[in-house]
Amino acid sequence: MNTETLKSETQKTRKSNGSPHALLQKPNGHKEILQHVVDKKNYKKIIKDKIIKNLAKYGGITEEEILERMDYYIELEKLQLELVKLQQWVVKEKKRIAILFEGRDASGKGGAIRRFTQHIMPRHGKVVALPAPTELEKGQWYFTRYIKELPNPGSLVFFDRSWYNRAVVEPVMGFCTERQYHEFLRQVPDFEHMIYEDGITLIKFWFSVSKDEQEKRFASRDKNPLKSWKLSPVDKKAQSLWDKFTHYKEQMFTRTHTNYAPWVIVRADKKLKARMETIRYVLSVIPYEGKEEAKVSLNPDPNIIGRYYINNEHLD
Repeated sequence: MNTETLKSETQKTRKSNGSPHALLQKPNGHKEILQHVVDKKNYKKIIKDKIIKNLAKYGGITEEEILERMDYYIELEKLQLELVKLQQWVVKEKKRIAILFEGRDASGKGGAIRRFTQHIMPRHGKVVALPAPTELEKGQWYFTRYIKELPNPGSLVFFDRSWYNRAVVEPVMGFCTERQYHEFLRQVPDFEHMIYEDGITLIKFWFSVSKDEQEKRFASRDKNPLKSWKLSPVDKKAQSLWDKFTHYKEQMFTRTHTNYAPWVIVRADKKLKARMETIRYVLSVIPYEGKEEAKVSLNPDPNIIGRYYINNEHLD
């Protein structure tokens, strides 16, 4: 079957609500489609994709959706190649870069971080996801345990949640006092200004997810034993405390969005787009060596990602 015949058959079988391609009703039918639309280099990677395999098994995916995921893999690989170049420049020039991933539970922070770190050198890049503070740490200045994790010369650090726990999660869940909360908001702009003045590049992402999408992701985690570990007691309260989270999130933006450490909002209901555009944003703002030779656009989609400003609309 050639590509033109494939497209013709797709048009015949696709309804207004996006019915599956006829071939997908056959065992391993998605493989037959992919042989015609995917180059050999990417065929094996996409054929193993869990979402495609599962949807194809139940006849719930269209050729359009397969092509969309194929484009994602091809584009992501090009962006990750640029990340490798960026890290090599960071190591060579002894730069220090810290990237914060914040957002509501199930907003896609972890998945984005994994795509950032998939192919870079572990020796010069690490993920920081700190557990609850110990009794000793509770008696220290709040920022102490985060200072120890800031990047050394020639390294990248990815914070899977950061000191901003005290801006939203802790006050919502009652894990800090009112005094501790307000003290944090007073101190954090000065703390980040010291980081900036010391030469560390600080990028702050907020993954914005809608209430309906968060609920769907929680349901998916609950049904999937491989993801059940992701559901914490805090997660289970997230929907009922949605408005309270919103209040503290807006307070955080208002008090901590600065010209030297701005908040970058990621509209994250579409996970694949969110992952790619966060990578694209980082590549766009870091002046790494070889950037002009990139074979992929480094301009982030303004419909997905952009700086916070007080009147813009967020999903959450």
